[in-house]
Amino acid sequence: MKEQPEQEVDDIDAGLRVTLSERRQLINLAYRLLGSVADAEDVVQETYLRWYAMSPQQQAQIVSPGAWLTKVAGRICLDVLGSARAKRENYVGEWVPEPVPDRMEWFSGRTDSSADPADRVTLDESVSMAFLVVLDSMTPAERVVFVLHDVFHYTFVEVAEIVGRAPTACRKLASSARRRVQAQRDTTVAQTQRTDMVRDFRQAWEAKDIKALISLLDPNATTITDGGGIVGALLEPIEGSEQVAQFFVNAANKEPELAILESKVNGQPGLVLQRKGVTLSVLAFDVAGDRIKHIWAVLNPEKLRPWTG
Repeated sequence: MKEQPEQEVDDIDAGLRVTLSERRQLINLAYRLLGSVADAEDVVQETYLRWYAMSPQQQAQIVSPGAWLTKVAGRICLDVLGSARAKRENYVGEWVPEPVPDRMEWFSGRTDSSADPADRVTLDESVSMAFLVVLDSMTPAERVVFVLHDVFHYTFVEVAEIVGRAPTACRKLASSARRRVQAQRDTTVAQTQRTDMVRDFRQAWEAKDIKALISLLDPNATTITDGGGIVGALLEPIEGSEQVAQFFVNAANKEPELAILESKVNGQPGLVLQRKGVTLSVLAFDVAGDRIKHIWAVLNPEKLRPWTG
């Protein structure tokens, strides 16, 4: 068998390293754009399939493989977002973005230290549940433009090439998306205060102290549960501090063996509910001032894969 020249092999290896080094960037981008780990994985896989479907000569003509991969992933996400809106219409109950653990291993779903650190999601404000919920209220074009420009710092010229619109149109989309974010953003709350609030909520919940729970909740607090029609969950949001507090006390009464564990959820203090070591739900919180404003409870087992095992 004829051996490849050493220089050619080195060039191939170098190209492989460059493209694979973009994996973390792509998975972070796709998750923020789609709010789903599974969909993000599919987008990244499809992006790499398109890269390796090209001949070495075609690949060599691409000046920046990273920019090419981002462009393709962004376009795939834009298509997925368009079809996702139709799918959401058939989703049973409320849809909540998929929660991720503090040190999640994207491709394997493992949380052991042997997994590739490049697969770990970067957890910051742009991946908090509150932020993802706001992103989900945007149009697909708004979301893609805003995330690419405001979160990942691509220029409007670069973004325009990805979404197929003029740079001036992208500026307007980003401005519209920014107003949505600012309208939902409250005064910044220190991480220690968030942790204390969630811990106090856990203790009051374990004690089934409805008065203590109410005191921790904003009068207009809401709770959304996402079961996806697979497990029991409320089909409509719960609104009002008293109603939310009563809901959690009732849940505790129904599940006497429920273990309530503190954990980071999308980079913020949250809770994980387990029964005999099996994760039943993950709760994310939005704290405004000195009260809990929103609680998102994900019960859909398909969205809890990273929290099992």
